[in-house]
Amino acid sequence: MAKSTLVHKTPAQTYLNGEWREGSPAVLAPNMQAMWLATVVFDGARSLRGHMADLDRHCVRVNASAQFLGMEPIYTAKEIERLTREGVSRFPEDAELYICPMYYAEDGFITPDPDSTKFVLSIYEAPLPEPKGFMALRSSFRRPARDQAPTEAKASCLYPNVARSVLEARQKGFDVGVILDPAGNVAEFSYTNLFYAKNGVIHTPVINGTFLNGITRQRIIQLLRDDGIEVEERSIDYAELLEADELFCTGNYSKVMPCVRLDTRALQPGPLYQRARHLYFGFSDES
Repeated sequence: MAKSTLVHKTPAQTYLNGEWREGSPAVLAPNMQAMWLATVVFDGARSLRGHMADLDRHCVRVNASAQFLGMEPIYTAKEIERLTREGVSRFPEDAELYICPMYYAEDGFITPDPDSTKFVLSIYEAPLPEPKGFMALRSSFRRPARDQAPTEAKASCLYPNVARSVLEARQKGFDVGVILDPAGNVAEFSYTNLFYAKNGVIHTPVINGTFLNGITRQRIIQLLRDDGIEVEERSIDYAELLEADELFCTGNYSKVMPCVRLDTRALQPGPLYQRARHLYFGFSDES
């Protein structure tokens, strides 16, 4: 039997132990700390035809996530950025890629041994999804508070809860859930940040420690405000979404996508969503 298998069906390049390898090589063993105690963090960036918007911020964040979980980053953010550009150069110039730097701990009981921190950089082909829109409904699951889970890190251990909300939505004929925070306010969609528009103003949940302040989210807010569009960051009640003129999400994988159905209500991609998407890709193409 082969020692490793390809996880991704599309071409991939992986930087591991100081060298680039084709495909997605196996890295974890059963007794490794990360395997059974879940000390794994990652980040996600994009290369779209060679343009890597906010790559520097993603590289900074993965190191911060590692430190938050008790690991010791072994590369600087600048070094990760350099490795990423090196890896992207191994693909065709017009490739649409997902960039995933990761840290994991090999040793330690309960708490990781910082000296055992390992780094992997995975880059693979992942076409940007068409902006056809998605359907959402209120989820029965909530985001944890910052004293209940490592919510300030982009940690793999948070994603089983994300998966529960997605599975629940799919079983009911939807794509994702609208997740509330522990106080009952809207936090986000299952795995993307949430925005809605009403009467020409865009609203988004204020960052409160229960969900990540997404890098694409931050960029969209800045671009919209610079364009003269009012964006309010505040606590949002779910009932407000049911009265929204537009509803859309931001996230690294698909960037900016419209919600076309919320529970029983149909929605259309509106002018403010279209403006946000136009502004973002105008910025991205210059990166």
